Amino acid sequence: MPLYCEYAMATNGGALEREGMTALPDMTELVRKAQRVVLLLAPGDVTLLRVKVPPLSPARLKAALPNLVEDQLMSDPEECVVVADNTRSDTRTVAVVQRTWLELLARTFVTMGARRIVALPAQLCLPYQRDMASAAVAEHGEDIDVAVRLSEHEGIGLSIVADQPESAAFEVMQSLAMMVPNGAVTLYVPQARVRDYQESLNIAPTLNERITLHADNWPRWIGAADKVQVDLMTGLGASTGPKFDWSRWRWPMALAVALLAVNIVGLNVDWMRMKREAEFLRNSMVQTYKSAFPKDTVVIDPLAQVRQKLAAGQRQSGQLAPDDFVALAAQFGEAWTSIGQGPNAIAGLEYRDRSLTVKLKPDAKIPADQLTSALASRHLSATQPNAGVWQIRSGK
Repeated sequence: MPLYCEYAMATNGGALEREGMTALPDMTELVRKAQRVVLLLAPGDVTLLRVKVPPLSPARLKAALPNLVEDQLMSDPEECVVVADNTRSDTRTVAVVQRTWLELLARTFVTMGARRIVALPAQLCLPYQRDMASAAVAEHGEDIDVAVRLSEHEGIGLSIVADQPESAAFEVMQSLAMMVPNGAVTLYVPQARVRDYQESLNIAPTLNERITLHADNWPRWIGAADKVQVDLMTGLGASTGPKFDWSRWRWPMALAVALLAVNIVGLNVDWMRMKREAEFLRNSMVQTYKSAFPKDTVVIDPLAQVRQKLAAGQRQSGQLAPDDFVALAAQFGEAWTSIGQGPNAIAGLEYRDRSLTVKLKPDAKIPADQLTSALASRHLSATQPNAGVWQIRSGK
């Protein structure tokens, strides 16, 4: 037999959109669409304790809570979920519930597609007024659950089985008067049962003076639930936290993957085309080099080897290469003279690795910009590796 549940759908601002009662399996679509599922746990299933806690970090307090409440529980704390409120006071409200039952609820709603699940004690979801208790009646056939909020941080649950259906309302109020012997009580009952409860109050004047009846409604529960600071689902870890809805992103992700695949294929095709062109150009240069120099059997870098051959041919024919010592020295001498400098400022010349190194005397004052410009006009480049040292290279 399916479990029937009362439910309500509300906006983020708390406005009621839809309410009703349906079988739990039929709520799958509603659960999947909701951003958050809030479970109001029956007050008889949740024990609320006021516990004085030491000043510990949240992680250490969570580990210490079972030991702090062990003496007040009839069951093994390891079989329970124990969660404290998120206030900073020395005395906290601690909620205790059976772990296996809460895990079953969590698995059920996760399977139904819930993104985030919150579990709150129903007795703390009742409106709170100073010096006044509040209670709510939930009837399930012959079984009646009564949630009672005694103070801002305390609440209990009553389970009542009436001897006769006609006397159920009177027995509820009698039990409530025994649990709250002093002070006024606000009692919320189902809309269809307001008349029966009012008639029972009229029979007992003492109860009528203390108990005020109101028809129950979802907006009252929704408004009070937003202020509750004890979420029992936090005791189960991250398994009931927010879940990312991948189903909404399956088409955008498929499109992104398709675009990425197209780009990767395009890049690989372009790379292969350029690689073939590079191989064709290299083979052409190698063939040209071998045609010009058939005696050379080893060709590693045809372009560099052609330059070496041309330079060697120029030397053999008596021509100077642009980076020979004589050519560099002559061009440097012309540039040096053009800026009005004499030989007295030069300490020495050195030729190495096809570059001319000019060492200046310590007291020499050279207009660097003019010298660089004069050298550039003669296709020479100049750098200063150290102070008073110029390195001249051919720019051809």
